[in-house]
Amino acid sequence: MFYLIIWGCPSLRSGRAVSQLAGLLGPAPASWLGLACGHCCPSLSLRAFGPAKPQIDNSFQAVCPQSQNFFCTFEFFSVAKYKSMKLALVGATGMVGQVMLKLIEERNLPVSELLPVASARSKGKTIRFKDQEIPVLLAEEALAKKPNLALFSAGGTTALALAPKFAAIGCKVIDNSSAFRMDPDKPLIVPEVNLDQLQANDFIIANPNCSTIQLLLALWPLEKQYGLERVLVSTYQSMTGTGMKALQQYKEELKGQIPENPAYPHPIFENCLPHCDVFVEDGYTKEEIKLLKESRKIMNLPELRLSATAVRVPVMGGHSETVNIALKRPFELAAVRKLLAQSPGVIVQDNPSENLYPMPLSAKGKDEVFVGRIRRDFSQENGLHLWIVADNLHKGAATNALQIAEALIKKGWL
Repeated sequence: MFYLIIWGCPSLRSGRAVSQLAGLLGPAPASWLGLACGHCCPSLSLRAFGPAKPQIDNSFQAVCPQSQNFFCTFEFFSVAKYKSMKLALVGATGMVGQVMLKLIEERNLPVSELLPVASARSKGKTIRFKDQEIPVLLAEEALAKKPNLALFSAGGTTALALAPKFAAIGCKVIDNSSAFRMDPDKPLIVPEVNLDQLQANDFIIANPNCSTIQLLLALWPLEKQYGLERVLVSTYQSMTGTGMKALQQYKEELKGQIPENPAYPHPIFENCLPHCDVFVEDGYTKEEIKLLKESRKIMNLPELRLSATAVRVPVMGGHSETVNIALKRPFELAAVRKLLAQSPGVIVQDNPSENLYPMPLSAKGKDEVFVGRIRRDFSQENGLHLWIVADNLHKGAATNALQIAEALIKKGWL
């Protein structure tokens, strides 16, 4: 089967444009995939339509009909046909589950049957997927259907209880909770960083913490190029990271009401709480410890010096991080900007004179990680400041999990 990936504007995916391109290629390919590029469509995110990109066989250039002056690159390659699969979505009615559902459809995952799974409280509800209303199942009902892949976003307790049961029937599990992240026998994967750690016999795969994922998309290229001496992180994390209970608290406080069942020990409306997750040893919170331990495991840097302060803020759109880095080797700011701009999954927004910098409002609903305020820290040798923003429900959770699933498909492990 043949596919064409189009690096260019959506107009190139029109029937007329496809016919024109087919004339350039010869016989029309069996299927078409496309990308929207920032040159032609700066308002759109770079996003693949279809499965993960396989090995390129050939490429050519043509003028983009949208801009008339930008040469888009077209890549032509052949891949084996992907088989369809049964997919269980555990936690389908939750905030991350809903984003996963949307992305499964948008990214064209080859799903023959969707099995939405939730607790008994959701029994009788339906989930809308590809213009169909699909009944919500209990876990036992989904297990009986023997899915090929299970995406979990239902909390650590549920994952510990159910993920091994799905794995036992030969189902690959990608879990978004903290249940398996620090298990030495379970891979903790950020595809842009450590996909090579994934093995065919891994049946439970951990999705990292949201704030860790966006941090490492910026840290990993810097580690490879310059080495990381020390990292200080302060996070400003959206209420959506806590879940629907937190949003309900905010809405009630916005109306001047006293929340009946608050998610936080203090008001979140017009407030900031230096308190993400529970407090543990030495006065840190679990969220702050996750940033350290997960970063060490994913980058395979067991001695990495990293310290964090995690703050919950009344923001809907995503997580923000201010990151101070001491690098091991000297750098030039222009080289750092170029390195980050060329790194997978990263978009550099760094033009203060035009008030251009990453913000959670502009990152909302996007799959990329945005980096800006790139500047030298003159108080220390090889010091660097970054400001990193991402939608915690997208790249911080659902998108990362879907990228892992696409990698499993590409490798033929599903």
